Amino acid sequence: MEITTEDYRIYFEEANKTLYFRGFLRLEGMKEYQPIMNTMLEILSDCSELIINLEGLEFLNSSGISMLSMFVMKVRGKEDTSLVFKGSKNILWQMKSLRNLQRLMPDLTLEFV
Repeated sequence: MEITTEDYRIYFEEANKTLYFRGFLRLEGMKEYQPIMNTMLEILSDCSELIINLEGLEFLNSSGISMLSMFVMKVRGKEDTSLVFKGSKNILWQMKSLRNLQRLMPDLTLEFV
């Protein structure tokens, strides 16, 4: 699975169960983010663990942050599901927003590099 545009790239590496987000992601509204969330849910339906690596995602607008929150809320009730978000200490929005995701799902693991 891969989505590549001029501004961002999203791709999945099955070997390490990691979904990578790179670039600047500023889609308009939840409707435009829905295919990304559907892909995330589909990947997680095929495996019990998923690492979402945002280290290279320099910008994510409020609709994108809402999409991540909705994804976490859909996943948090599933048994035997491991979810890890990897972010960068150097990207301010990640330090703030990813911690809020952990409030929605206390079992979620956060790693900042």
